[in-house]
Amino acid sequence: MRPVIYFSFFSEYNQLSQKFYLYKGLLLLNTKTFMEPLFISKEKISSLLTMNECILVMEKMFRSLANAECIQPLRSMMWLPDKTGLLGMMPGYAENLGVMGIKVISVFHANRDAGYPSHQGVVILFDAAEITAIRTAAVSALATRLLSRENSELLAIIGSGEQAERHIEAISLVRKIKHINLWSRDEKNATTLVKKIAGQYSIPISIKKNARESVENADIICTVTSSKQPVVMGDWISNGTHINAVGSSTAAARELDTAVIVKSKLFTDCYESLFNEAGDFLIPKKEGVISDSDVKADLGEVIKGIKKGREKKEDITVFKSLGIAAEDIFSAWYIYQKINKHKL
Repeated sequence: MRPVIYFSFFSEYNQLSQKFYLYKGLLLLNTKTFMEPLFISKEKISSLLTMNECILVMEKMFRSLANAECIQPLRSMMWLPDKTGLLGMMPGYAENLGVMGIKVISVFHANRDAGYPSHQGVVILFDAAEITAIRTAAVSALATRLLSRENSELLAIIGSGEQAERHIEAISLVRKIKHINLWSRDEKNATTLVKKIAGQYSIPISIKKNARESVENADIICTVTSSKQPVVMGDWISNGTHINAVGSSTAAARELDTAVIVKSKLFTDCYESLFNEAGDFLIPKKEGVISDSDVKADLGEVIKGIKKGREKKEDITVFKSLGIAAEDIFSAWYIYQKINKHKL
């Protein structure tokens, strides 16, 4: 495991002097209130930000995004020369909260083999790995609530890492799941995951021999892998299915093949991220089979009723999740407010 040292800060923009001031703490915009720095551990984040709470926070965030109340630049990524890992920087500003911040996160997929998280980082003064884990699944749950059929019962999970576990938790909160199919390239990991969560749910979980067997007839599919090549093919998907494509976030990697995207109604968390970072969209676009105009909406537009979500029960819907800084900032701010309110 590579050692990682993090520094984090908040900054204030003074409208009178037109200057930025940096602090080792949290300073609210347009006020003179300085908040002492805090470090919120992974364990404390888990207790302060439940999945149910985070789903509601993500809905507020997407409303704010749709109201143009957030500045949301594209993430900046610095790859190591050997491509074994990267450092990502995700700044953002939430006008209605009066807060701006940045998530700095490292990604080393080989860490999993050594028993460490592949994603490690901080959001401002917060442990970003836990916030990322919770809010990623919460956004998928929000998309599932908005886009899947209400009578969805069969959930397919492709992957067996932390996001597989988090997505089972999150999706189960918004739909009455009666069975879960699980497939992973590492069958040992899949078995370990099922043993870990078996006592938490009264839902049968079946480990499948291949991805196709897992997704056939599924109502909801969540792809949460680190694969650079498609793991789900278009001719495997039944009408009416909803897919959360979560694992890939670079232009050269994808989890869904071109046929899935062509036959689906495509939604996203952020147009700019989709058009620049999503291989699931960019590769079919390069092939000439789809264009920017084929993207139906972002979640904020669906929440506000600006654009429609699912229109027919037989529609296949895909939510392409990239993960944006506003999600982290809203989550971190929610935790900070909760600490202050209850003096934790």
